[in-house]
Amino acid sequence: MTRALPRKGSAKALSRVDYEALAAFRHAMRRFMAFSDQNADGFGLTPNQHQALLSIKAGYFGRESISIGELSDHLLIKHHSAVELVDRLEAAKLVSRGKSPEDKRVVLLSLTARGEQVLAEICRKNLAELRLAVPFVSALVASLEHATAPRREKSRRSKRLRTKVTAFSSAD
Repeated sequence: MTRALPRKGSAKALSRVDYEALAAFRHAMRRFMAFSDQNADGFGLTPNQHQALLSIKAGYFGRESISIGELSDHLLIKHHSAVELVDRLEAAKLVSRGKSPEDKRVVLLSLTARGEQVLAEICRKNLAELRLAVPFVSALVASLEHATAPRREKSRRSKRLRTKVTAFSSAD
């Protein structure tokens, strides 16, 4: 999907702090995703397999099972790709298929005991890593509020953000 470029003067110019905040946020997301992917790999799972387990467990609030169609929607993949993904997870004894009590044509997915155990281990480590990023993300959100702040306050927020980014980035 291609979007047209904005017209000159159609929007307020972005400041250096805006660009820094977006770059820092994308860096934090990529860093967390790399950690999460490596963590899943330690259990022999691909990132999509890990995300599938998480989606089945908690992708739809209050439900312990989802359909393959819902899984494909949740993972933003084609239905046949979701079927192949589920085939691999089922072969690894991480998920099981069952029929919907309301509609026998619908296949519902749920985690096996082994799937629950593997997902819990991955999520414990991921949550610990995510908790380390809370101060950084909080500073990032605060820096985005700079638009209404006076110029002197913007400068202070930018310096605080740089300090947090440096601390977060060097925590490797």
